[in-house]
Amino acid sequence: MTAPTTTAPEAAPASAPDSAAAPKALYVYGIAPAGIRAPRCRGVDGATVRLLTEAGLCAAVSAAPPRLRPRRRDLLAHQAVLDELAAQGPVLPMRFAVLSPRTDTLLAQLRTDAAHLAQQLDGVRGCVELNVKGTVVPGHFADLVRRDDKLRTLALRTRRRPDYEANVRLGEAIALGVRREARRAAREVVDLLAPLAVRTVQGTTDDEQVLSASFLLRSADETRFREAVAERARACGDRLALSVTGPLPCYSFVDPRPAAPTGR
Repeated sequence: MTAPTTTAPEAAPASAPDSAAAPKALYVYGIAPAGIRAPRCRGVDGATVRLLTEAGLCAAVSAAPPRLRPRRRDLLAHQAVLDELAAQGPVLPMRFAVLSPRTDTLLAQLRTDAAHLAQQLDGVRGCVELNVKGTVVPGHFADLVRRDDKLRTLALRTRRRPDYEANVRLGEAIALGVRREARRAAREVVDLLAPLAVRTVQGTTDDEQVLSASFLLRSADETRFREAVAERARACGDRLALSVTGPLPCYSFVDPRPAAPTGR
């Protein structure tokens, strides 16, 4: 969606001036092709979910609550609406807390961005998103030291002349080696899994979680993908602990907003 759609962690305070004639903000869950049925589940803050249809598209919306916070029940309600939409076909999911100021604004956005949104929907049709994470497995120091000449030399030196600083240096070197091995295993995992996916997006990592990648998969390929993850988890389990989350709405592979024009 374009600029009028906003993300807000909290709506205006209850004490703000109110007018019966003022248009009410809408909470937006996602966009789908026109012709689907409205979700039966309740939305955020227990609101009824309805569909706004325009230009061959529809937006799943409900009344924006007076106070919007990421409570567990509302996060689950948001997800449940998207699950019902996704069960009927492609959907462009919105993150939690996306609002549109009024109905006519949202309908105008659907008209203006119709071609781009339809293209985005085609890109995720028949697909699901799975996220694979990998965390460092501490341990197997002896094997690591045997295979690394520098670590082996440092370990022997520390054993001959043990002191606090030497032990600290050895510990730090081993920790770096463990993370290096885990990162290498993470690259191997992505190299193995990427050919099974339509698209792959790398996420944020740190010293402990060295792998976070989202994969866009054809629904028919999900079982084969999970089997490949399980096989790789067995192969690198001494270095990297793998987990799979999904299937998820295709958050990582859609951009509801068309790119800004370039040039003068």
